[in-house]
Amino acid sequence: MWQSVGLTVLVIVATLVFALLFMVFGWYVVWQLFLSKFKFLREMVGDTGSPQAETQPSQAKSERTSPPTPRQRPKTARQRVVPPDSTT
Repeated sequence: MWQSVGLTVLVIVATLVFALLFMVFGWYVVWQLFLSKFKFLREMVGDTGSPQAETQPSQAKSERTSPPTPRQRPKTARQRVVPPDSTT
């Protein structure tokens, strides 16, 4: 009788431990692959380390000094600004 109760309790505890380990491992994998890229999530968790993208080698000086050019769609005729006529 006590043997079957002990075995039942052991199975329940082992199941809970394995489920918890599986959830922790899954969270770790998802954090490393995806969630750590978002700054606000790192701040919420309290992670002070930098993500993998920020730890890569820095760019060359010429690339850092030139400002990035924004990608813009071509403007339509309504959006184009016509310069005022200076002959008046």
